[in-house]
Amino acid sequence: MNILLLGSGGREHAFAWKINKSAHCKTLWIAPGNAGTHALGQNISIAVDDFPAIRNFCLEQEVHLLVVGPEQPLVNGLRDFLAADPKTARIPIVGPGKAGAQLEGSKDFSKEFMRENGIPTASYATFTEDSLQEGINYLKTQNLPIVLKADGLAAGKGVLICASLPEAEASLKEMLVGHKFGEASSKVVVETFLEGIELSVFVATDGENYKILPEAKDYKRIGEKDTGPNTGGMGAISPVPFADADFMKKVEEKVVQPTIKGLKKAGIDFRGFLFIGLMNMKGEPYVIEYNVRMGDPETQAVLPRIESDFVELLQAIAEKKLEHYKLQTASTKTATVVMVAGGYPEAYEKGKIISGLEKPGPAQTITFHAGTKATDSGVVATNGGRVLGITGVGESTEEAIESAYERVNQISWEMVNFRKDIGQDILELGN
Repeated sequence: MNILLLGSGGREHAFAWKINKSAHCKTLWIAPGNAGTHALGQNISIAVDDFPAIRNFCLEQEVHLLVVGPEQPLVNGLRDFLAADPKTARIPIVGPGKAGAQLEGSKDFSKEFMRENGIPTASYATFTEDSLQEGINYLKTQNLPIVLKADGLAAGKGVLICASLPEAEASLKEMLVGHKFGEASSKVVVETFLEGIELSVFVATDGENYKILPEAKDYKRIGEKDTGPNTGGMGAISPVPFADADFMKKVEEKVVQPTIKGLKKAGIDFRGFLFIGLMNMKGEPYVIEYNVRMGDPETQAVLPRIESDFVELLQAIAEKKLEHYKLQTASTKTATVVMVAGGYPEAYEKGKIISGLEKPGPAQTITFHAGTKATDSGVVATNGGRVLGITGVGESTEEAIESAYERVNQISWEMVNFRKDIGQDILELGN
């Protein structure tokens, strides 16, 4: 098969790494890719939001399967754009159309979807600049802390947890009136704070059938012990010890099945991945958010645990044949540590030369590139906030963590930063 993969992050490098292992992959293109994907296929200089260029490339190169990594092109309607052209309408695509992508593109839409389909989630209310005073009055009636979410896409940074009423009022004004997250916060969802342990559950679906992939736990805050501002993700662990068979049965019955049924009821043909951010509250699952693609960095911890052919999975999703796919998962444990640019998630510099990539790391590690770029002189430099994701694999979580950090300590660049405590909370729970 000729496969086109869209994206340039760690998630896409992990996809390319897994796709490249399949005998079904004849040619792999990654648009635009990074310095890591370059070794697994051919990087193509096409932006993920350049729909006409993507369409033309698919036709010129006879693409048999299009895999969309990031959320932006899905929310903006890439599938709909290609379906509207008779020449590209038949190309199998992994990723939902614009209607399904609203589950991630609009927090208000997703909360209403959960309410309509009886899916457990936090109570909420939505406000705009015109209803700012109503929002402030609403805040005064709520318990603290309180959660404020930008309705639209904000690169994983549009969620604020406010510990005091003055902070919540100021943040609501800053988001709605000050446009803190741009157009994304023209509407703000105010949610009850859920107390518990977070995890991420990933579901592959062809709109009719589904497969639940290995779960993971990610680490969103920049600082150790979950301090500081939210980031796109600083690391991940898979599996999660508290996600036992009983809990996952509840997830399947109370969340996954009603979600798939709800999409069908709404007439949404959803073919792709659903990332379900969950809170385990005293053994009960509550949905924090939906994403309409695989998570990053969780993908880098999840994909190494999938033993069955990944291209067959992608093809089954796109062609509505998922009921025939047999998902096989390894019992091994994984730990991913994200190495970021100094200053991230605030302002940071690009172009720092990365050293140590050429060193042979521990056998049980995989180095996934995210914000990297090969320079004209052939060296690899930083090209984003999250630069590398180092995944360790082991028979125990402790072994996986040790392998990941052994590799992390081989690699450096000016002002490199990473969390030193990824997975420590999991070790305390028992691995």
